Amino acid sequence: MSHQQAECPVARTVDVIGDRWSLLIIRDILDGIRRFSELQRNLGLAKNILTSRLRALVAQDVLEVIPAADGSAYHEYALTAKGRELFSVIVALRKWGETYLFEEDEPRSTLLDTENELPVKLQVTNAMGRPISAADAFVRKVPAGPA
Repeated sequence: MSHQQAECPVARTVDVIGDRWSLLIIRDILDGIRRFSELQRNLGLAKNILTSRLRALVAQDVLEVIPAADGSAYHEYALTAKGRELFSVIVALRKWGETYLFEEDEPRSTLLDTENELPVKLQVTNAMGRPISAADAFVRKVPAGPA
């Protein structure tokens, strides 16, 4: 079932990137992995599934196909501006996983900023910049129209 016409932005987003493989592909491309063979090796994903997910992400303008940086006949995948906006989604998933899926001393990868090599934080704020939590927010639903 598609949520392309849903009034909920979360439902429409899940249609585009909600598949676990799509999120991991986006994560890997954010990490600098660009070629099909490298993505396939890193993810351990069957070629047909990777091909399907890459095509869908390109069709949704999340990824674009570009010439290989080394000038070879290969091509690479790069995030579009739309795709780069998913950085905060990946950070949010990472932070949740760090909090709830690892023991305190368990080794894990860490996301650091490039300037100071400090851990990256993610904070939700309102339009005035005040930090808020789920208890401080609500969803204004679209009014029901005539049947």
